[in-house]
Amino acid sequence: MLLKTPKLFVIGTGPGSLDHISKRAIDLLKASDCVAGYTVYIDLIKDVIKDKKIISTGMTKEVDRVEQAIAEALKGSSCSLVSGGDAGIYAMAGLVFEICQKKGIRLARHVDEENRSDSGSGTCLEIEIVPGIPALAAGASLLGAPLTHDFAAVSLSDLLTPWEKIEKRLSSAAAADFVIAIYNPKSKKRDWQLTRAKELILAHRDGDTPVGVVTSAMRDDQKITITTLKDMDRAEVGMQTILIVGNESSVQYLDFMFTPRGYSGKYDI
Repeated sequence: MLLKTPKLFVIGTGPGSLDHISKRAIDLLKASDCVAGYTVYIDLIKDVIKDKKIISTGMTKEVDRVEQAIAEALKGSSCSLVSGGDAGIYAMAGLVFEICQKKGIRLARHVDEENRSDSGSGTCLEIEIVPGIPALAAGASLLGAPLTHDFAAVSLSDLLTPWEKIEKRLSSAAAADFVIAIYNPKSKKRDWQLTRAKELILAHRDGDTPVGVVTSAMRDDQKITITTLKDMDRAEVGMQTILIVGNESSVQYLDFMFTPRGYSGKYDI
């Protein structure tokens, strides 16, 4: 008897509400034998996966979580590994490939059963990365349109990235006049990095530059405010907050924030 083909789906669940998860993600979650993820993200989709085997771990247990998901899939199961936002943006997809490479696990792109032409003998792990709405897109939509022109994303978490490198990236993005989306601005153990980020950006940008602050985007406890660069580090922020620092063209209009693309310089509007 042939084993089922091992399948691993790495799924971005977006902000968390089922209204903002793709149909593909929902379909694969329902079809999976097992679902793995960070406890908070598992709880957000509990109504979809209530009959599944669950692998749930806490913060900083990413490697363990991914290894368990891979091991479960390699048994001949279909396993979904979930990440909030998009699975490839500060999330689990990269770690999946890193672990598979180090373990020498053969990978193939997932093929839907109706399109399968081989025997499905499970000689390698089939993988599919399912995109989700990232925090920067969710936050930007609530603010208005701050990412209409070129932008950069930088995480202030130095758990995996040396702070010296983070400073270099912030300074370079500010000097190049990118709108800057800042992830992981502050936590209980990291209470000074946001002030330092402000100082670095202020070296290249006016203190009155608008900064959008969105916490828990599209969740029940969401908060949306707009402040200025000079006051950015006074904002109420946490690990569920994303900040969007405008460039020299960004504007606050009423309760919204937007960055012109340049149409007014080319067309009569």
